[in-house]
Amino acid sequence: MAIKDDIKQLREHSKKRNFIQTFDLIINLKNINLKNPENKISKELVLPHGRGKEIKICIIGEKEQINRKKLEELARNKKEAKAFSKKYDFFLAEAPLMPIVGKTIGRFLGPKGKMPKPIAPNVDKAKLIELAKKSVRISVKTEPTIKCPVGTEQMEDEKIEENIKFVLKNVESMLPKGKSQIKDILLKLTMSKPVKLSFK
Repeated sequence: MAIKDDIKQLREHSKKRNFIQTFDLIINLKNINLKNPENKISKELVLPHGRGKEIKICIIGEKEQINRKKLEELARNKKEAKAFSKKYDFFLAEAPLMPIVGKTIGRFLGPKGKMPKPIAPNVDKAKLIELAKKSVRISVKTEPTIKCPVGTEQMEDEKIEENIKFVLKNVESMLPKGKSQIKDILLKLTMSKPVKLSFK
């Protein structure tokens, strides 16, 4: 059975909800020592067909709404800084402001894996935003499990399948011993039970 069949099965056996559910990919790992920093993973992948929903992106820059002054204000207001870190999915920051970001709101963004991607001078910000909208974050820190969205109910099965295969290929390349360190692969909708993917 192919991944596309697993996606179809998941759709057929999942209860309809009054909102658009996300397809979440869960990759359980084995034989990986996460006490060794070299085995930890933190990377952003640009999905071939995007995530299927609008992603909130914040740009931090001298002439942007979130600038040096705003960062300093957030640093003084813990509650507002926490809310700010939850409001956006991805952050982009002009390279010269990266040290300021680290000093002011780094403690709120860091644990969530949301530290901004630096924007080099003279780079097309619009292009970076478009790429960020299609991106997912792959992270392995304390638990041997990777979870990431690979699409929504509104997307075609073929596109979700291609997104899944793209993530799996990249995860395999990041693991010290490749595919042999993948225990199993599950797929679920936001409110459904997971199904085990028959991926060889």
